[in-house]
Order: sequence, then C-alpha cells, then structure tokens
Amino acid sequence: MRITLIFIFFLLTLISCNNDEDENVENNNEIILFSEQARVVGYLPTWRFALTDKIDFCKLTHINIAFGNPTLDGTIQLSNQSAISSLEQLINTAKSQNSSIKFYISLAGGVLSAQVADTWKNFLANSQDRPKLIDKIIEFVLENKLDGVDVDLEWTHVTNGYSDFVIELKQELSAHGKGMTAAFPSEKKFSQISDQALAVFDFINIMAYDYTGSWDPSSPGQHSSYNHAQRGINYWKNIVGIPGEKLTLGVPFYGYDFQNSTTVNSFTYGSMVASNIANSERDQVGNKYYNGRPTIANKVELAAQKLSGIMIWELGQDSFTEYSLLETIHKTYTDLGVKTTELCGN
Repeated sequence: MRITLIFIFFLLTLISCNNDEDENVENNNEIILFSEQARVVGYLPTWRFALTDKIDFCKLTHINIAFGNPTLDGTIQLSNQSAISSLEQLINTAKSQNSSIKFYISLAGGVLSAQVADTWKNFLANSQDRPKLIDKIIEFVLENKLDGVDVDLEWTHVTNGYSDFVIELKQELSAHGKGMTAAFPSEKKFSQISDQALAVFDFINIMAYDYTGSWDPSSPGQHSSYNHAQRGINYWKNIVGIPGEKLTLGVPFYGYDFQNSTTVNSFTYGSMVASNIANSERDQVGNKYYNGRPTIANKVELAAQKLSGIMIWELGQDSFTEYSLLETIHKTYTDLGVKTTELCGN
C-alpha cells in the first residue's frame, strides 16, 4: 500500500512539473510589447493620387508624399508637379476619415536625375545657400498645410553638408511646430551623417528591403525577408544606438521578378493577388519574390516587440481588397492590443 501511495505521489508530481513546463512554454511564446502605441507610416507617390478613394486612411498615422525636390532657386516641386492641384483634396479626404493623420513632404527619393542630384549637392555644400533652400522648404510646408518633412536622401546623394542641413532644417521646422523624419537603408549609416544630425530626427524609417533587385540580376531571391527585418532593427537599434521609440520598420508592398540572369522587373503585391488570391499567402511564385500577408503579419509582431511602428513603401502597390496588406498590418496591431489610429476597430 505504501509503495502504491508513493507511486501515485510520483505521478502527480510528474504531471505537475509537465504542466509547469507547458505553462512556461506558453509564457515564452507571449509577445512582450515594446509599446502600447505604434505609428503606421505610408509613402504615397504623386503618381498614385488617383487612388485616394481606395486608401483606408483610418489605418494610417502618417502619409509621406513622395517626392519633393528643389529647383535651382530652391523652390520645392513635386515629382509630378501637376499633382500639386490635387494635394489639398487628398489631405481633405484623408482628414475626413482620420482627423489626426499627419502629412509630410518626403524630400529627394532614391532615384534622382543628374540635374536634381547636383542641385542637392550644391545646396548642401554651400552654407550661404542652405538658408535659401530651407526657407523654400518651410514655405512649401506652410502653404500646403503639411505637418512636417521626411528627408530621403540616399546613397551617393548623401553628400558633404548633409548633417548641417538637417540640423538647420530641424531648427526652422521646430520654430513652426513641424516635425522631421528620415529614411535610411537597412544596414547603412552614411559617414556624412553625424550623431548630432541623427539625434534631430523625430524618428527614422528603416528601409528593410531591396537587399537584391534589378541592379543585381545574378542574385535572385527574397529582397525583404523576416531575417532582413531583424538585421535592420539590430543594426539601427543595437549598433548605431537609436532608441526603439525613434525607429519604424519599413516593409515592401512590391517585389522583384528575376526573369533571367540579365532581366529583373518590379511588380506590385496587388498584381499578384489580382492574378491569384492564393498568392496573398505566399512570398514566392516562380522567380517572383515579395511579402505576402503571413510575412507582413510576422514583421508587425517583430516591430511590436522591438520598436515603434511600421513604414510602407508604397500604399498604391497594395491590393484594395480583403487581402490588403495595410489591413493585415492594422489587424495584427489590433489583435496584439497595440493602438495606432484608434479608428476602424483599432
């Protein structure tokens, strides 16, 4: 009898330990939120303004208008200058859905003509001319009732004088109650950018995409994997030392089709869904690589644990259906208990 009781006690102890282990596993799988609030930043190129009525602005905290660049006298013009007449309508439409949404003009962009690149280079390098450019930027922001500026000078366009420019621009923007952000590559801090310059940005958008593409046709594969997102966050947060509250993880609404060893074409997520709704759950179809809904949801969960938001390039590439990636971002944050806009069920 005593042996039987001892055996029963042993079994109960074993079961209890197993339950404890299961509970620990569950606890280890719980997501510890970095913050209970997050930004959702969407870039909207001027050539996408016709899609205004399709975009759910209630799911976005910020819109970055892409792009504005200076003329020789510093006047800021949009990439598609005819779109300036539609900008006010765009802002009014968005604010009718979401009164708190913020609009920024994104300056420069990844691809510049030789003339525009030289104009930027000359303004940045010349301390006497920079105030003229800054005055024109402020004028554009105020005239169009924008909330701030996003600086998207990249790679060879980050030239001498960049740090002085953003420090000086921030001073003028702050004097008018306006914000300033930046977009930087996933794992690259340009030598021309000082720590003091980095500190003046309200937050930084990590472009955790384009690890391969049309410039590297011999390297087919995923240009924006989950691992790439992890690497980008680790670089800016742990190596450069930018605090998580000032970082936003960029995700792509596009992909690359590696047709052969010499030809690579970009495509939109929306086009993949239009061809087959099952593509919304995939990251690869043949030689086409992109992010489907599961990967975007996983990246949102990663961002929720490590930093303060998600950035999208770009809104016009989405599927404006139930398979929308913007909706995936919105739903994932909502399910995690993270507040973004506190609209549309969030």
